[in-house]
Amino acid sequence: MKIIAVTACPTGIAHTYMAADALRKEAQRQGINIKIETQGAMGIENALSASDIAGCDLVLIVSDIDIEQSERFVHCKRLFATIEETLTNVSSVIQRCLNA
Repeated sequence: MKIIAVTACPTGIAHTYMAADALRKEAQRQGINIKIETQGAMGIENALSASDIAGCDLVLIVSDIDIEQSERFVHCKRLFATIEETLTNVSSVIQRCLNA
C-alpha cells in the first residue's frame, strides 16, 4: 500500500513535525510506503507532487485545521486523523489506513 499524508497543526511548529515523524517511523516498522507533506510555520514542505497523488492508494490528512491546497485530493480516497490521535496512538492510525 502506498500512503501519502499531510500533517498540519494550528501553530505549525512542533506537532506538525512530531506527527510526521511518528507516521514515518510506524510506517517503516510495518513495511508501508509513505510520503509526508508538512504544512507548518515555514509553509508547505516536502510538497506532494501530482505523480505522488496519482499513484497513491490513500491520502491521510492529519490535521486539526483546514489544510492548504486540499482540492488536490478531491478524487482520492481520504482518511482523516487528529494530531493528538496520531501522537498518542500512531499504530491505530496506520491500521485504519490499512483497513480503509
